[in-house]
Amino acid sequence: MKDHEGALVKALIAHLGGDGALKALLGDPARIWDEPPQGAGFPHLLIGRCESRPVNADGGGVEQRLTLTCASRFRGLEEARAVAAAVRARLADAPLEADGVKAVRLRTHSQKSTVAARAMAERKTFGHRS
Repeated sequence: MKDHEGALVKALIAHLGGDGALKALLGDPARIWDEPPQGAGFPHLLIGRCESRPVNADGGGVEQRLTLTCASRFRGLEEARAVAAAVRARLADAPLEADGVKAVRLRTHSQKSTVAARAMAERKTFGHRS
């Protein structure tokens, strides 16, 4: 059985990391990870929780729902919202494929960002994107 989740995450990191707008926001190379390295710079995009369920399709299809999170130290939500908008634009009709796994259809479930701000020891702001 193929690792659909791992292949999708790999394809997302490659596809999003190749975008000029995201490089301008997240650095070059773009700080996009499924797990941030120690001492990760800000802002960065995390590919987090993944929910998978089988679908009736040729070749054993799997539907996946991923949560993307923008971690930022910017005071306010402007930076996280800009990253979310750039991600949505880059993913529109994106042809994602990695390790023999191809995304047949890719869409965002929400056209707005759901944002939650938390005060943490380092005064970070997290914008959540599902």
